Amino acid sequence: MKMEKEIKNEELKIELRTLTKDDYLGLKASMIEAYSEWEGASYWGETHITQLVNIFPEGQICILVNGAIAGCALSLIVDYDKFGDNHSYAQITGNYTFSTHDEDGDVLYGIDFFVHPEYRGMRIGRRLYDARKEICERHNLRAIIAGGRIPKYKDYADKLTPKAYLEKVKGKEIYDPTLSFQLANDFHVRKILKGYLPGDTQSLEYASLLEWNNIYYNEEAAHINSKKSIIRLGLVQWQMRPFESMESLCEQIEFFVDVISDYQSDFVLFPELFNAPLMTAYNHLSGAGAMREIANFTIPLRDKFIEYAISYNINIITGSMPYLDNGVLQNVGYLCRRDGSYEMYRKIHLTPAEQSAWGMVGGDQIATYDTDCGKIGILICYDVEFPELPRLLAEQGMQILFVPFMTDTQNGYTRVRSCAQARAIENECYVAIAGSVGNLPKVHNMDIQYAQSAVFTPSDFSFPTNGIKAEATPNTETTLIADVDVDLLKELHNFGAVRNLKDRRLDIYKIVNKSKK
Repeated sequence: MKMEKEIKNEELKIELRTLTKDDYLGLKASMIEAYSEWEGASYWGETHITQLVNIFPEGQICILVNGAIAGCALSLIVDYDKFGDNHSYAQITGNYTFSTHDEDGDVLYGIDFFVHPEYRGMRIGRRLYDARKEICERHNLRAIIAGGRIPKYKDYADKLTPKAYLEKVKGKEIYDPTLSFQLANDFHVRKILKGYLPGDTQSLEYASLLEWNNIYYNEEAAHINSKKSIIRLGLVQWQMRPFESMESLCEQIEFFVDVISDYQSDFVLFPELFNAPLMTAYNHLSGAGAMREIANFTIPLRDKFIEYAISYNINIITGSMPYLDNGVLQNVGYLCRRDGSYEMYRKIHLTPAEQSAWGMVGGDQIATYDTDCGKIGILICYDVEFPELPRLLAEQGMQILFVPFMTDTQNGYTRVRSCAQARAIENECYVAIAGSVGNLPKVHNMDIQYAQSAVFTPSDFSFPTNGIKAEATPNTETTLIADVDVDLLKELHNFGAVRNLKDRRLDIYKIVNKSKK
């Protein structure tokens, strides 16, 4: 080739390194040449490459020959059980958002691999594969998996099934530029996929699901810090009653944290605006004025929750409290982890009463939270009645959704409960709801409460037939303890009677997260 002749006449320099954002133009030019024979091929945009470099810089590698990008390998780490062998390229990449990347996953998944045609024959591909194997070993991942095109299959499809074609390539009777190379690099074929990469006319949309096993994988080491399968949830059904001071309120908080932690629970969930009894001291003010006064207790209460989370070794979801941010009143809560870290979450959708009676303003962030028990979501009361929010959280890997709520009537409670149950089914997750009971005389807009705290599940054979894991006695102060098995969610996702997340028609609709980061 012309390029090969030019290279021989000058000093050759080959560099293997991780990709950077500044490499994009060179990467694109090389990719266009590498896929020039693939009709309808598309190319990664600059935003895609930037995102990959940001979320997993070590997994994006390239080889430069005399400063020009000659080849590239892009990868993610995934929890493979969430997908199983019957997945598409769009599913494994999170519909090209890379939301499937999971630092605690067990497989290095190759999402792209190419070599510029003018540099083929220089073992560029083998260098890239060797580098990928080193990444796999370094992260103690059990395997590398990738979906590989079979671009020569269209020439044999009239006389060979995909399985027969595979056997011919294995026996070296047919040379397939992609599959033959991967087999030569110690990969084996797990199965043949149909519809893996729509538009791949050369492969007739078939692909070989390839695997390389890491013989140095240490399963014991991988599980030292692995997430638990059985998660114990503790819900507080809180009695609204006057408290003389914040100290007496904290005594009641600590009582429930102590009780629930004694059962070795991983989480304790408090209700929405559980600290409303502090408004009693401000009955002479309007509802909005009293709410702003008790907002002064929110940070001290947060600090108490952090203290309890550490001392009782439990993750605390504080329900919610009023919070003043530069004069703007919001409904917020905190995830206080047992390692001492914490994060704030804000109610996004406010009821008409919250806006008119208290002058509250909604938040603007939709996000999951990492814990030592996996990814969780937290939505305050009314937010669970908007299905878009939990769906966005599910796309980020949420397994348990916590919903602190406050409802005054059975009608309001039914809305929250029914929507929470629907969210569990459609998002293949557990949903825990906790509310308050009792009365607060003379406290504006907070005088009566109705609640029945519960834990809801998807509806399939591995779960309760009614989709209810556990529920408390209505309108009684109590706690509810329930175990949930997150491994059952993985089985449901791949083998359920219906698979709501997998079966979405993302070719005709999608939901976009436009919240502030």
